[in-house]
Amino acid sequence: MKKIENIKKNIPIILFSILPISIIIGSSFSLINTVLLGLCFLLVYFSKDNIKINDFKPVFFLIILYLYLIFNSLISIDISSGIYRNFGFIRFILFFLIINYIFFIYEKNSNILKIWTIIFFVVLIDVYIERFTGSNIFGFGKLEIDGVPQPYANRVISFFRTEPIAGAFLCGFGFIIIGYVLNFLKSKKILKIFGFLLILLCLAGVILTGERSNGLKALIGFLIFISIIDYVKLKGKILIFLSIFTIFFITINFSDYIKLRYVDRFFNDLKTEDSRAKFLENSLYIKLYKSGIYVFKNNPWFGVGNKNYRVESCDPKKNSVYKEYWCLTHPHQVYIEMLSEHGVIGTIIILSIIFYLIFRIIRKIIDSKNYIQTGCLVFLLINFVPILPSGSFFNNFNLTLFMVNFSLMYAINKETNIFSKK
Repeated sequence: MKKIENIKKNIPIILFSILPISIIIGSSFSLINTVLLGLCFLLVYFSKDNIKINDFKPVFFLIILYLYLIFNSLISIDISSGIYRNFGFIRFILFFLIINYIFFIYEKNSNILKIWTIIFFVVLIDVYIERFTGSNIFGFGKLEIDGVPQPYANRVISFFRTEPIAGAFLCGFGFIIIGYVLNFLKSKKILKIFGFLLILLCLAGVILTGERSNGLKALIGFLIFISIIDYVKLKGKILIFLSIFTIFFITINFSDYIKLRYVDRFFNDLKTEDSRAKFLENSLYIKLYKSGIYVFKNNPWFGVGNKNYRVESCDPKKNSVYKEYWCLTHPHQVYIEMLSEHGVIGTIIILSIIFYLIFRIIRKIIDSKNYIQTGCLVFLLINFVPILPSGSFFNNFNLTLFMVNFSLMYAINKETNIFSKK
């Protein structure tokens, strides 16, 4: 009996500890991991008679969001397209519950973050190796393999094989890890500088991947992070701000490719009236933004349905009518994606729930001086920076990173953890 209890106790800890690895391996593995973690909650919670959900509001509003997503599926232009994504959101509700449960019940949960820190540093170091050598330690990222040109060869892909999402991964876990390290170092004045060097190292790493949007999000995020925390006085913060900007500008000039993406292309596109006009006419992002806005205008109240932008924009019949449509998987901007797929009403529901659940505990987060919580908060906020391009919000990879930070933001602090003793 005791052996069974130990297994029930250790399985969710093991699954959560290896979550970053499952994300690296691929979306199918991370999906399986989150599903199993959710099932673990059903397994362990009801065996504990002395534990109760003290703060049910987050769960309640996540259920409301889930019910809305089901409704969104039923009114989609193509029900089959987004139904699995929408119905599958229930795994994140259970995921949220089990993470809160883990950090409420188990005293050795800090071991999870130690493992995450190791994984994070391995990926970060590998990013630098690939940028300086041309390929990562497994050979991913090479311009050519056996004479065959590789996709995204100029970007750093690290362990992600052919997907340029290493920068997104570093952002998704970077604020957590930096918060964890700063929590450890805040009482050690001599070592404080190491925490800030880590911020600079992480920022440079994200930029070096060549992912402009994530590079800018990391810059904005670290500036917000330093502004919020009480780690140093005002003079120290000013020095850190200057260091962050210095590293940012040094890094974007590191190579011709990085400079091209961050500097040359931007200024060349905008320096004259003719170049600006040409940019507005030819930019893929502008085309996608316009396309998303037109899809929204044609479906203003509830949109075309989650994961249905691709169905609408790629329809040959509608493309012949709506010349502004641009066929791709999503509009590459979070607000435009929500408006096109969920309309005004759906977007208000989604954003109201998300922002309410974030801001209802923001005072407790700041007062707690728990830098892991602060890091999670910052990551959640930079996902909603206006104008910047973004991946699909409800994509498994992006939503998993979002829910990891959201769940941990609540779970890591006893004041915000949803569980309590009966």
